[in-house]
Amino acid sequence: MWLTARKRLLDVSAKQLRVAHDASRLLSRPQSASYATRFSSESTQKALKDHNTNFGYEKVSEDQKQQMVKGVFNSVASNYDLMNDVSSLGIHRCWKDHLVEKIRPVPGMRLLDVAGGTGDIALRFIKQAKINGLRLGIRSEKPTEAVVCDINSAMLAAGKSRPGIPRGVSWLEGNAEELPLEAASFDVVTIGFGIRNVTHIDRALAEALRVLKPGGRFYCLEFSQVENPLFSKVYDLYSFQVIPVMGQIFAGDWKSYQYLVESIRKFPSQDVFSEMIRSAGFKCVSHENLFNGVAAIHVGFKI
Repeated sequence: MWLTARKRLLDVSAKQLRVAHDASRLLSRPQSASYATRFSSESTQKALKDHNTNFGYEKVSEDQKQQMVKGVFNSVASNYDLMNDVSSLGIHRCWKDHLVEKIRPVPGMRLLDVAGGTGDIALRFIKQAKINGLRLGIRSEKPTEAVVCDINSAMLAAGKSRPGIPRGVSWLEGNAEELPLEAASFDVVTIGFGIRNVTHIDRALAEALRVLKPGGRFYCLEFSQVENPLFSKVYDLYSFQVIPVMGQIFAGDWKSYQYLVESIRKFPSQDVFSEMIRSAGFKCVSHENLFNGVAAIHVGFKI
């Protein structure tokens, strides 16, 4: 009786091994992938093929993100500068002033401001180059130039309508991932509060490197990760509970400002973003935290 039971157990084990072996052979065949698609819906197959990315906290396809971001900035363009002042209590102006001071512009320099929107950084650059030229006695036969490049025509239109635009500022509609500009043609490339909205950050960084002259500098001002845990909680409360409400009151748009807040939280940490800049080919990469890490300025050089 014991021998009979043992024989049955061995027979079952052998059968299980044969089934497992047959299954492994089937799965290892190159054509086996077709079984997954043969019995799946067209939408499922498309989802498998599409590369997903973040639109705030929402997962969307890469093609969708570009259109959705465009929709956000079409919506906020007319009130963008006002909302920057209201939501940051004017602090964004200090951060941009500090960024341009770090650049130390002088007459004859050429700046590209990617995702430049309404031209805040470009206008400061031209003004500061003139001030530094007078203070240091520097003159140049070449004009001082600042090119504002943005993928969104509504943002550029809002910038062009600003009063008192100085000579040397020009406007260009273009994608940060495929800049319509010659290689090695700029002394400085900046991007302020824009890179987190780019679908492929690595491509935007590679393009920034490409258009810089040897010895040129890249500066990125972006919201980042707060280091102090207590302050982080207060900041989160303000960001998620107050800023969208302000967006509704001053711009009639809750959703766009909800996305902008979420996109900040999804952006890489200071150290991770520094590594991304290095991977793009920049040298001597560093960063400076502003306001306890609410924002940070990253710097890289093209050597």
